[in-house]
Amino acid sequence: MKDRDKKSCHIRFEPSGLKVAVPEGATVLDAARKAEVYIGSICGGDGYCGKCKVAINDGQFRTKTTTLLTQQEVRENVVLACQTTILSDMTITIPKSHTLETSQILTGIDASRFRDLAGESDAKAFTYSPLVQKVYLELKAPTVEDHTADHERLNVAIQNHMSTDVSVLQMGYRIMQELPKILKEADYKVTATIGFRAGAVEIVQIEPGDKSKINYGVAVDLGTTTVVAQLEDLNSFETIDTEATYNSQINFGEDYIRRIMYGEQNDAFDELQQSIVKDVNDLIVTLAERNQISLKDITAVICAGNTAMTHFLLNLDSTRIRREPYVASASFIPPIRAAEAGIQINNRGLLYCLPSVAAYVGGDIVAGVLATQANSYEGVSLFVDIGTNGEVVLGNRDWMMCASSSAGPAFEGGGVKNGMRASNGAIEKLWITDDGEIKYKTVGNAHPIGICGSGLLDTIAELFKAEVIDRTGKFQVANDKRLTEGNEGIEFVLVKSEGEHKEIAITQADIDNLIRSKAGVFACIKVLMDMTQITVGDLNAVFLAGGFGNYLNIEQAVTVGMLPDVDMEKIHFVGNTSIAGAKMVLLSRGAQAEAKEIATSMTYSDLMTHPDYMDEFIKAKFLPHTDMSLFPSATSSEFGVRSSETTRPSGD
Repeated sequence: MKDRDKKSCHIRFEPSGLKVAVPEGATVLDAARKAEVYIGSICGGDGYCGKCKVAINDGQFRTKTTTLLTQQEVRENVVLACQTTILSDMTITIPKSHTLETSQILTGIDASRFRDLAGESDAKAFTYSPLVQKVYLELKAPTVEDHTADHERLNVAIQNHMSTDVSVLQMGYRIMQELPKILKEADYKVTATIGFRAGAVEIVQIEPGDKSKINYGVAVDLGTTTVVAQLEDLNSFETIDTEATYNSQINFGEDYIRRIMYGEQNDAFDELQQSIVKDVNDLIVTLAERNQISLKDITAVICAGNTAMTHFLLNLDSTRIRREPYVASASFIPPIRAAEAGIQINNRGLLYCLPSVAAYVGGDIVAGVLATQANSYEGVSLFVDIGTNGEVVLGNRDWMMCASSSAGPAFEGGGVKNGMRASNGAIEKLWITDDGEIKYKTVGNAHPIGICGSGLLDTIAELFKAEVIDRTGKFQVANDKRLTEGNEGIEFVLVKSEGEHKEIAITQADIDNLIRSKAGVFACIKVLMDMTQITVGDLNAVFLAGGFGNYLNIEQAVTVGMLPDVDMEKIHFVGNTSIAGAKMVLLSRGAQAEAKEIATSMTYSDLMTHPDYMDEFIKAKFLPHTDMSLFPSATSSEFGVRSSETTRPSGD
């Protein structure tokens, strides 16, 4: 039976009050997606992550039996949204712990953190020469003695004005049609918008009078979890404002592989593109309105994202990214008209994307190398960006190698019983005092409602040092009274329940998940170092990028064996280098050329086929590692002493 022949069911979601109509037989998760109500679904709707729990208040439904629900939850009509089909009108309550208004711009503490993470770069290393610029021209009007055609007259004026060779200028058909009228009415005093695109130079638009001082661009970090945008003045080269939003594609899966699978299974790649384009447009509109800027004065947008996110944005075929031989549709994407992708700026404005290296190392990593100038180091540097994937770049000015290892969503709070993103109320730091008391710090200093990636890493390290878990990560049952038998097996209570606030605990499954994640990251680093015969002592600098890296306690990361045991002064927290690198390219064609060179010259190692990767991964599934000689600080006399809260080195 087709959907149009099925009974229509009216669904109301609480506490938002949003309503939607769906055909009978649709899942609750389908209804939530249609209503743009966020429900966590790490597994993309396959029914095994247990994150999409909702409560059915009234109405008829059919749901599958699962061990992910407790008996109490079943009695209270709590179900998994992805495994529950709708049979009638109903009201559904979304628990606060699982809601996330992805359709809204981030506010308060979340927005502040993302603004703080907007990485800085040494943009002065490049000559300021924006990808799109405006030039004011006062042309000589034609006479009987000078009957040069309007098009050629304009071209000569632009060529004389520009410092670089622009002997070949392109102009769109519509602009050419309008040119004579604009020139005549403006008394041949006009502003030309010039766009540099893939070796060609285009006259993007012609405006009457002097509009050369009004020219803006937007740099965008297309993150899998969060999308960040910066508004740039293309004349003063200043960042005017920054804004961020959660990536609405989270509704289709928390990692991009799940999203590709969703697109394949539901023929929904158009839906995936519309979702990310809406996020980008919402950010641009918010920045423009807040700063009283017209969208027509935004002439360029540049995006840096992993390979899959770039494909989603442009609706390129992403299906082969997750299948052998793991190839992208395009790595070097020429500039296009932003309107062609649905981006709402100047109708003839240009959209640029930073080049990718391979299916699993994208433009965000190229931007990171550019922003840190790791490709110019005389000594060896290690660049690490940890999120759903752990991307690693090793090298110097003579050579660079890169690889990517799946870290899973654990470091972003996914696949963990009380895990959450680094938003208000998330435990971001945790330590155990000498007398065994648990202390913590939350985002926004709010009451704890869950625990995010940096807090989870602290927890593993502290439990290990306090001997609550052994080197395999297994609980030592007799060692602590806070070890209890929970619904998912043995768990350690971090925060007791208080009033309406639930208990926060870490389970054995959580620890196993986190150890696998850290093992993937370290194995990736170790394989690259072994391939190039680089030792820890050879490393001159370690760059930690991204939100998770910026809030990471390095001592804890070394304790659990996620990062090499390097001298602390060599570690640099570099924030969101994806957007920092994108900004550099937007403001400098020299940076654009260097980004292309980085992507072209970097050697990619596919760990899925590397003979040593699985062995290194297994070795790294111990705390900190099976080879303790790799972690001398973990065998020092101070190791094993319960720590107070530690701070990162000053100056970064």
